[in-house]
Amino acid sequence: MSIKVMKAVQQYAFGGPEVLRYEDAPMPDILPGEVLVRVHAVGVNPPDWYLRDGYRMLPPEWQPKVSFPVILGTDISGVIVAVGASVRDFAIGDDVYAMVRFPEGAAGGSRAYAEYVSVPATEVAHKPRRLDHLHAAAAPMSLLTAWQFLIEQGHDVENPLQAKRHEPVPLAGKTVLINGAAGGVGHFAVQLAKWQGAHVIAVASGKHEVFLHSLGADEFIDYTTHAAEEEVRNVDLVIDAVGGPATGRFLRTLRPGGALFPIFPLGFSGVEEASKLGVIVSATQVRSSGAQLAQLADLLDKGVVQVVIDSTFPLAEARQAHERAARGHIRGKIVLSAIA
Repeated sequence: MSIKVMKAVQQYAFGGPEVLRYEDAPMPDILPGEVLVRVHAVGVNPPDWYLRDGYRMLPPEWQPKVSFPVILGTDISGVIVAVGASVRDFAIGDDVYAMVRFPEGAAGGSRAYAEYVSVPATEVAHKPRRLDHLHAAAAPMSLLTAWQFLIEQGHDVENPLQAKRHEPVPLAGKTVLINGAAGGVGHFAVQLAKWQGAHVIAVASGKHEVFLHSLGADEFIDYTTHAAEEEVRNVDLVIDAVGGPATGRFLRTLRPGGALFPIFPLGFSGVEEASKLGVIVSATQVRSSGAQLAQLADLLDKGVVQVVIDSTFPLAEARQAHERAARGHIRGKIVLSAIA
């Protein structure tokens, strides 16, 4: 019996973009409760290069065990070509988008850099009608991250990074500063905060000023010429889409009772300072949710939220896409096209 094959991007060792190989791979089987999607486009996200590199930024005890070969990626848009038993809400021929098995598949179980992907039906939503597959694939992880931080977490899974449950804060009439505002999560956070009635201060490099005003930012700070933490005081919420050890510098920008949401909270060391200032620091781990993607499809169809693409590469050129990501200063998202 012949094994069905597809094209996929695989790697056999950790390393830089050069380890990514476009080659034949076995097609996935589908289990009950899953659908098989013919992938048209794949969104590129930071966890892709974290896994490619072996999650070296994590403490050793947190680094997942990985079995090679690995297929990277989580975000897809495509067409359902097969439906597993017990799936009722989707049919062959449906255009769908999804964030596949995240964070459960963070060690390589999502397998999105491929022509075909099996996806739990609970993680799939019908693709926004007004978006093509490239723009739909650019949305899931970054838009779900912004949504789960700012609007609705949508789950009660225990957070390994903090004892308390993450709780979004009301945004109407509030002043919100967004650092890294031009990037994947940042450009969605700007739009969601504005949609909720916030006054938005966007922080990015100067070349993104006009772009961010077009998305609804009320004020702009060019971090290459002005340090936002020295310019701003008494804001209600800071969303640091960059995060990391330097995120504590934004504590001084907040009013007592304000909140700091670092998208990447590892390395934050300002717990004691935050307590003295009366500031809440909270984060959450983005999780796959077909139900939330269905909600977001409605906002995308209505034009409330725009998806911005920085650059597009063929799936066969995933290495070049990762090289583009490594150069930084990304406006929106990088996308792979899986259809010639």
